[in-house]
Amino acid sequence: MTELVHLAVADQVATITLDSQHNRNALSAQLVGELVGHLETAAADPDVLAVVITAAGPVFCSGADLSEAAGGGMVEGAKGLVALQRLIVTLPKPVVVRLHGPVRAGGLGIVGAADVVVCADDVTFAFTEVRLALAPAVISLTTLARMSPRSASRAFLTGEKFTAADAVAYGLVTETVPADALDEALERVLVGLRKAYPQGLRETKALLNADLVARIDAHGDEVAEQSGRLFGSDEARTAMLAFLNRKKG
Repeated sequence: MTELVHLAVADQVATITLDSQHNRNALSAQLVGELVGHLETAAADPDVLAVVITAAGPVFCSGADLSEAAGGGMVEGAKGLVALQRLIVTLPKPVVVRLHGPVRAGGLGIVGAADVVVCADDVTFAFTEVRLALAPAVISLTTLARMSPRSASRAFLTGEKFTAADAVAYGLVTETVPADALDEALERVLVGLRKAYPQGLRETKALLNADLVARIDAHGDEVAEQSGRLFGSDEARTAMLAFLNRKKG
């Protein structure tokens, strides 16, 4: 089985790269499982001070793997995405996301869970769930905590694309820079993190994310069940199959 997520460690930073380009880094069961495994490895590595999540190919993450979702039985997949978000939020090391390309639907859960998000200014975002008879249930655990109520209402209900500048204004992204300055901006964040002590980072992150952890623990099972029910509905299956057929055409 080809590895879909890669881990490399250098200069106190664990870089985790999504590399499932055939489906635009969709959140398949294999990809999520490998991402969780690499995050756990990074958390346990005493040489790692911070974690960067990035992606290969033109797209950061296209959301759920609809080829899996169309077959039903998505409750376990939804629980896996809840667990992934909780792991990022509770990891004892800062998690920085480097966004170079589009992010859709479930991919925004990774963005919402991260501590710092550095983004190229040409990246676009969309909560596309409503256009497939779904709701951004599981990823609401982290994204609603970042966004203002008005921005969440518009983005969630319309499913429209929004820009990197919008994402900063909404609270989803920390910083946006020209694409050719993305790595420089990322390195500035990492330079700051390298000046900190592990205990300081760990305890400060726990303070920052206490309310977010409580939200995930209070509502995680509920939204996973909601997500599974919606994915299994006739309306959503019809919408997903129509979308997959359009992609093939």
